Amino acid sequence: MFKHMTALPPDPLLGIAAAFKADSNPKKVDLGVGVYKTEDGKTPILTSVQKALQILSNTEDSKSYIQARGNQAFLDGMEKLVLGAGNALLDSGRVESVQCPGGTGSLRIGFELIKRGNPNAKVWVSGPTWANHVAVIKAAGLETAEYPYYDKANNQLKADEMLEALAQLGPNDVVLLHGCCHNPTGEDLTPELWTKISDLAVEKGFLPFIDIAYQGFGVDLETDVAGVRELLSKVPEALIATSCSKNFGLYRERTGLLTSISETSVLAGAALSHMLNIAREIYSMPPSYGGATVGILLADEALTAEWKAELAGMCARMIDLRALLVNKIHERGVEEDFSFINRQKGMFTFLGITPEQVKAIRDEYAIYMAGSSRINIAGVSSSNVDYLADALAAILKK
Repeated sequence: MFKHMTALPPDPLLGIAAAFKADSNPKKVDLGVGVYKTEDGKTPILTSVQKALQILSNTEDSKSYIQARGNQAFLDGMEKLVLGAGNALLDSGRVESVQCPGGTGSLRIGFELIKRGNPNAKVWVSGPTWANHVAVIKAAGLETAEYPYYDKANNQLKADEMLEALAQLGPNDVVLLHGCCHNPTGEDLTPELWTKISDLAVEKGFLPFIDIAYQGFGVDLETDVAGVRELLSKVPEALIATSCSKNFGLYRERTGLLTSISETSVLAGAALSHMLNIAREIYSMPPSYGGATVGILLADEALTAEWKAELAGMCARMIDLRALLVNKIHERGVEEDFSFINRQKGMFTFLGITPEQVKAIRDEYAIYMAGSSRINIAGVSSSNVDYLADALAAILKK
C-alpha cells in the first residue's frame, strides 16, 4: 500500500523551528514560528486562564461527549466577543456557531461548507496570506486565486489595486479577509477600506470569509474588529473563523469557532446542520477542554477583566517592541527606512530583506526567520534586540 510513497519536504516554518532547536549557538534568536513569547522567551499560561482551568478541574464531573456544536458558554461568549455584546445580529436568528479544533479547524469546516453550497466557488486570498490558508482551501477541493494586497517594495497596502480586483468578483467568489493583525505582513485594512470592501460585497455579491486569529493583539479587542463588525452589519451572509490560540494562549488546546451569518433564520438553521454534519465526518465530536476553559472565563466578570488586562499587556509589549526594533536599526546608520514596522499591527512584519540575506543572517548570526523575511515581533526582546540590529545592519551594508 505505501511502498511507493516518498517523504514530503518538512513544513517551512516547522523546519525553521527544528533547525533553531538544533543550533548550538548561544546567541541564537528565533523569529520564526508565530507564538507569543515573554521577555525570557517563554509562551506563558495566562493567570486568568489558569484560574479558569482550576475551576474546570474542580467542577468537571464527566468525560462524556459534550454537545455536537460545542460548549454553550464558549459559543455565547465568543459570539459576543467577536460581534459585540449589543450587536442586533445576536438576536436575529441569523447567527449560528460551532466549536472547532483551533482556527485551522474552523477554516476547514468553513471551506467544506462553501464546497457544499457552491462546488464551483473560487476563494480569493490576499497576496501574500498565511502560509497554510491555500493548503486548507485546496484540501477542501476549492479553487484559489490571489487579490493584490501588499506592496513589498514600498511596504504598504496596494489599496487601489485590491479594490479594483474585488470589484470584478461576483456571487461565485469568496474573499478571505484577515480581521486584524494581517499574517504575514502586519499591514491591516484601514477603516475606509473596510467600508469600501463592505459596500463591494453587497454590490457584487461575493461571500466574505473573515479569519480572526489575533483579536486584541493589534490595538484592543474592540478596535481590532471594528471593520469586521461594519461589514457584518451590511452583508446578507458571511463566515468567520476565530482562534483562541493567541489571545487566550491556548495553542495546545486547539480551540476555535466557526460562525455563519445567513440571510434568514431558516437558512441559518440549514447552515448549522451542514456544519455539524461536516464536523461529524471529519472528527465526530468537538474537544471540551479549551472551549470549557474559555466559556468559564468569559462567563465570569472578574476573570474576563483580568484576561483583558493581561491581553492589553501583551499587545502593549508588542507595540513597544516594534518601536524598540526600529530605533535600534536606525541607530546603526542603516539607510533603509524601517519606520513602517511601527505602523503595522500584531505579531508579524516583513523586514523586506532578500532570501539571500535571510540565509546569510541565519548562517552567520543564527537568527532564524521565514524565507520571506517575515519575523515574529514577539520573538524580539530587550536582551536580543541589539544583537539583531547589529546583524541586520551588517547584512544590509554588505
